[in-house]
Amino acid sequence: MSWNAFDVLKERGYFEWCTAEDRLREVMSSEMITAYVGFDPTADSLHVGHLIPLMALGWLQKSGHRPIALAGGGTGLIGDPSGKSKERNLITIEAVQHNVEGVRKQLARFLDFDCGPNSALLLNNYDWLSKMSFLDVLHDVGKYFSINNLIAREYIKSRLEDPEKGISYTEFSYVLLQAIDFKYLNEHYGCKLQMGGNDQQGNLLAGSEYIRKTSGAEVFGLTQPLLLTASGTKFGKTEAGAVWLDAARTSPYQFYQFWVNTDDRDVKRLLKLYTFLPLDEIDSLMRDHNAKPENRIAQRRLAFEVTKTVHGEAAADSVVKAAAILFDPNIDLSDVSEETCQTLKNEVPFNELRLPLPAGLLDILTAANVCESRGEAKRAIRQGGVSVNGVRVSDEGASVESSQLRCGRYLFIRVGRKNFHLIEML
Repeated sequence: MSWNAFDVLKERGYFEWCTAEDRLREVMSSEMITAYVGFDPTADSLHVGHLIPLMALGWLQKSGHRPIALAGGGTGLIGDPSGKSKERNLITIEAVQHNVEGVRKQLARFLDFDCGPNSALLLNNYDWLSKMSFLDVLHDVGKYFSINNLIAREYIKSRLEDPEKGISYTEFSYVLLQAIDFKYLNEHYGCKLQMGGNDQQGNLLAGSEYIRKTSGAEVFGLTQPLLLTASGTKFGKTEAGAVWLDAARTSPYQFYQFWVNTDDRDVKRLLKLYTFLPLDEIDSLMRDHNAKPENRIAQRRLAFEVTKTVHGEAAADSVVKAAAILFDPNIDLSDVSEETCQTLKNEVPFNELRLPLPAGLLDILTAANVCESRGEAKRAIRQGGVSVNGVRVSDEGASVESSQLRCGRYLFIRVGRKNFHLIEML
């Protein structure tokens, strides 16, 4: 690509600090560099909070550089204390390995692992950390780290000053392991850049200094900002907790709705950070959005693009259709896919019925608990509030034919604007 990757990172919002800004830009413009981001596998899925460094790696690769996604199979056994107010629970080797496999599949959505010289690499630091003895670490690594500098760090100082919290030697030593990773990747893969969130600045500096003192190689550290919404809350957190990339933890529909609910004040910034849309296309999209903000054009495009990246285009198309079915009473339901029906099953009241067709609509409404009684069902129909597959029904004696079933077995029934039910006829 003709653009400078450093400029891309800055223009799109992936840059907050780096060790040598002008020099890093110069290096990025003159050679293909290798950069890495580490992910501690504390769960078998990444969440929205991991997306900024992942997207930064993706843009680096699109700019012609080589990304490394480093799964912390070794460091995950310890736990990074950066930004943490208390000791984290340690997890087992078996749990870490299970989590690494879960994360591995998700990374392939952002990075191309088969595109030639700058193909992405997925590595696991357990492969080299597990081969080092405690004496190796003390003799070859520990002597390069000053305790004075480490305890001066704010997150460590705050833990040391609180007798209720404290910090164990295990967590205190995490910075050494991360520095070992950077040196290993530099020596074996020519990695020159380590990236992470702004809470990683101390670790990135320590790793760069360790390499400078031991081999003299030129390396860089770069941090991305902590993303806060316009209301001042940490982005990616909801009342229900984290928004996961794993469909079993956060369904594609719920994932899509998370992005649709973006505040107008945040949407342009999120389009730049979380999509691969060109900046001029984002500017054009925002002009259309600002002309009619009530239509939420930008939010819907943001939600579609991120859902497509994380779950695939078919899933994104399906949840867009599902959302339209739920929120637009006038939508055409003549062509609904099986995948959309499966999406809706998990998001709306769903019933299975064994009734021979044709069957009276009143029988279906009561048998599926859409209405509590035939009398209630009749009143709803008389008031014009009942529709079947998007078509309003005015006849209390109406029947449902097998030809009306979508995908051969589904009925979409709405009572009023918000009372939506999906029924599967068995």
